[in-house]
Amino acid sequence: MESVVMGYTEAFKAQMVRKMIGPPARSATSLAAEVGVSQAQLCRWRQKSIKNAGMSIESPDQPPVTKKWTPAEKFRVLVKAEGLSGEELGALLRQEGLHEVELRGWREAAAGALSAEAASSGASSLEERRATAEARKRVKELEGELRRKEKALAEAAALLLLEKKLQDLGLVGAGPSTSERNEE
Repeated sequence: MESVVMGYTEAFKAQMVRKMIGPPARSATSLAAEVGVSQAQLCRWRQKSIKNAGMSIESPDQPPVTKKWTPAEKFRVLVKAEGLSGEELGALLRQEGLHEVELRGWREAAAGALSAEAASSGASSLEERRATAEARKRVKELEGELRRKEKALAEAAALLLLEKKLQDLGLVGAGPSTSERNEE
């Protein structure tokens, strides 16, 4: 018994790949049931077209199947895809008309953007740390000066109090106070 190898044209393969890539993306299983090509074969064509880009998924009579994704749409899909794997991820990708390679690229771009933002905020935080250190140093200087002045004030108050007591005891004349004498 001879096996029959069916040859498919590049145009037919490209058409099947376009149907699986979407939108609306169809699963290889449902497409296989419809056209009579094995699901495994359809998957191989899709893999080959994605991996090698050796087969164009565009045809002259149809516009390219590329969608312009806004950053908000990319973020929405990234959030939906987070934590999914296997068939769940595959279903989401088909629903969105997206390839896993593109999703990985978006993840890497988002991670790169976040790390670049963290690096730039790190530079500004370095400036902030320097400013904070200078402010702390100035606060310490001012606190030291305040302590010295408080000590001097307490000493002056104590001297005035002693002078007043000495006057009350009659040991010192009621003449000008010490501060008044210093002014003269």
